[in-house]
Amino acid sequence: MRSKIIINCDLGEGIDNESSLMPFIQACNIACGGHAGDKASMRYVINLAKNHDVAIGAHPSYPDKENFGRKSLPLSEEELIQSIKSQLTDFQLAINEEKATWQHIKPHGALYNDIAKDAHLAAVFLKAIEDFKNKELYVPYGSVIAEKATQNGFKIIYEAFADRAYNNDLSLVSRKLPNAVLTSKKAILKQVKNIAYRNSVETIQNETVYIEGETFCVHSDTDNASEIVEFLYNHLETVHVE
Repeated sequence: MRSKIIINCDLGEGIDNESSLMPFIQACNIACGGHAGDKASMRYVINLAKNHDVAIGAHPSYPDKENFGRKSLPLSEEELIQSIKSQLTDFQLAINEEKATWQHIKPHGALYNDIAKDAHLAAVFLKAIEDFKNKELYVPYGSVIAEKATQNGFKIIYEAFADRAYNNDLSLVSRKLPNAVLTSKKAILKQVKNIAYRNSVETIQNETVYIEGETFCVHSDTDNASEIVEFLYNHLETVHVE
């Protein structure tokens, strides 16, 4: 059970709502060129986060801007490793240029979902981020990547989703299905409270399943994302980043 809440958002993805989200979140995950973003957008969001005392994370993905990183790609191990390393190296340069502190890594979209269940792919991803082992890694509870990261000495942070519906196996309901994305502020608040304080989530199959979450994601491309994070900020005791 969490006594305080950390709300995070995926930013730098071309939505251009960072300035309205940043005052109400405690951590952010910044696109670093795979599914979205470039050097200019990285530096802009890093600087904005630094000014708002928001914890900064890198948000690498499959190299697929066409599908916004939400489609699995059949890359070779070498191709995936090279892409992830390149994205994180670019992010490190932006961090250095803005004289900021980089706290964590959170994989994006299809890559996030794939390494949650595929042991081989999870191992490849961990190999790709080996040079950044001092960063915390956001992972879903009960996932393959969580287990493998722990075994390999990474510090993991369990992430849960405020604005996404869950299946019984704790996978996220496909965006192709109705009700996959939560937009009701009260429903989102209820889900966050259940996960944070009761370690449970009500699935789309109407089951109550055990889960753990230390940080909660609101997607910046959810239609009313700015309203959601402000509502959560005003109705939860949030962590203030030091």
